[in-house]
Amino acid sequence: MIRHCVFIRFRPAVTPAEKAEIYRGIAALGERVAGMRTVHHGPNVSPETGMDKGFAEGFIIDFDHAAARDAYLVDDEHRRLGALIVAAAAGGVEGVLVFDLEVSGA
Repeated sequence: MIRHCVFIRFRPAVTPAEKAEIYRGIAALGERVAGMRTVHHGPNVSPETGMDKGFAEGFIIDFDHAAARDAYLVDDEHRRLGALIVAAAAGGVEGVLVFDLEVSGA
């Protein structure tokens, strides 16, 4: 299984409604991409102050395997949403952190 983690430093001007639109769009990709299991999103709730380096929100998607993740990456709707995320992030692409983990036994 692949766990796709995306953390975002949103620009202060980005509204909660704009964030919700992005997260709804990401979740809806599960209807388009075979092998996309679950999507979780929201704010960082860690008590470790400052450890998030400003990446205060994000989402995590579990995929059955790398091929499903790869299909997600090239999906046209994913690319559209990715552009929205970059536009909403402080500093553009500098305000987005993507980290994929291979999880065994899940």
